[in-house]
Amino acid sequence: MNPPTTKELKARAQKLKPVIHVGHDGVNDAVVAALDKALSDHGLVKVRFTDHKTERKPLAALMEQRTGAHRILLVGHTVTLYRTPLDKSDQLQHGHGN
Repeated sequence: MNPPTTKELKARAQKLKPVIHVGHDGVNDAVVAALDKALSDHGLVKVRFTDHKTERKPLAALMEQRTGAHRILLVGHTVTLYRTPLDKSDQLQHGHGN
């Protein structure tokens, strides 16, 4: 299967609601862990900045760096990130399975 194009991901992202919220604590270990899990489960994830709104670009870059994700879209106070989800056999080998 070919990875989706940026255009396809942007179209899919329009239907998503933010599942991660960055509040007054910023991009801490808990946010990164939740984002990492969401990316592993779904691949495409929206993150909403409820605080640190003026720092959203560097914080989005930090999230990309810490999770290995790619920024697809940054609009307003929401960033959409994508990482190819692991298939179930990879998750079990890396300890990410249920």
